[in-house]
Amino acid sequence: MVTAVVRVWHAADGWGVIDCEETPGGCWAHFSHIDMDGYRALTAGQQVGLEWEDADQDGFKFRATQVLP
Repeated sequence: MVTAVVRVWHAADGWGVIDCEETPGGCWAHFSHIDMDGYRALTAGQQVGLEWEDADQDGFKFRATQVLP
């Protein structure tokens, strides 16, 4: 797991993009990948823990598998 920063989060749609050195171009994330209780959403600029996989998801080369707020 690496430390990353939320670039943008579309709460109404339940997805966003998270940036770190290991995922150039950004990592696509879905609300279901957020490891927390209750309503799962992130905020732009928020620092998070990130695990990812290589993928072709909506134009992104990486997809989150776990996000820890």
